[in-house]
Amino acid sequence: MLARVTGGKSTIHMTPPGSPLAFPDTATPGRVIAHRGASGVAPENTLAAFREGARQGARWVEVDVSLLGDGTAVLHHDATLDRCTDGTGPLTQLGARDLAGLDAGSWFGPGFAGEPLPTLEQTLDLLEALELYANLEMKPHGAPPAPIARAVAAALAKRPWTASRILISSFDLDALAALGGLMPEQPLAVLYEPPPNDWPRVLKRLRARSLHVEDGELDEDILARASAEGFHVRVYTVNEPAPVLRFRDAGLSGVITDHPPLFLDDPGWARWARDDQAG
Repeated sequence: MLARVTGGKSTIHMTPPGSPLAFPDTATPGRVIAHRGASGVAPENTLAAFREGARQGARWVEVDVSLLGDGTAVLHHDATLDRCTDGTGPLTQLGARDLAGLDAGSWFGPGFAGEPLPTLEQTLDLLEALELYANLEMKPHGAPPAPIARAVAAALAKRPWTASRILISSFDLDALAALGGLMPEQPLAVLYEPPPNDWPRVLKRLRARSLHVEDGELDEDILARASAEGFHVRVYTVNEPAPVLRFRDAGLSGVITDHPPLFLDDPGWARWARDDQAG
């Protein structure tokens, strides 16, 4: 399947039957992904959280990308400011010029007072400096998918290294189709809580290589089907290693966690995390 974004709408074209399927994905060592940065000890989706994730030894961070009203891409999970900043109301009421007045750290603790709400551009610059890989989750928040896909594609296109170090994910299949149409070689992952039975068909249609699934929904059947189809499986958000231990050597490609040291400080998990074949 290919998609083209024109005039704010994405048009999806199915790959003809029998056509070879390309499954682009990152090829990187490290399987432990710091969820919204090291969000167990720093305010989520902030530069401080990404620095802390790197300090803890994580090679990956997971980040959420949303749009302000003027189309600026920022790192923020929710559609509103209330939970993770000192502001209130929808993100769409803000533009880039309003960011200087926001505090995205004090809600977490006084030591993070004044932490900015980062733009995607600032985040990519920091990831490059720290030599981190990232799972970038697009959050359209119910809006048409084309604007966020264009904003993400524009930021990535400025930085050739992102093709091999940034994995784009979303629950919104239309957003993934739109991004894939703009950047056919950019690695994609489909996010599910409970995945539908036909999830391999969905991934193939989107030319995605990875399935990201909620920890309570992961089972041996998913891993077996992924292995047979050539897909990677990552699980979120895992803050207790024991329940997923049985999946560790059964084909699991990554764990997304608020607390990377839970895995990186454990010898068995640390050996697994260093496996360069994780993809």
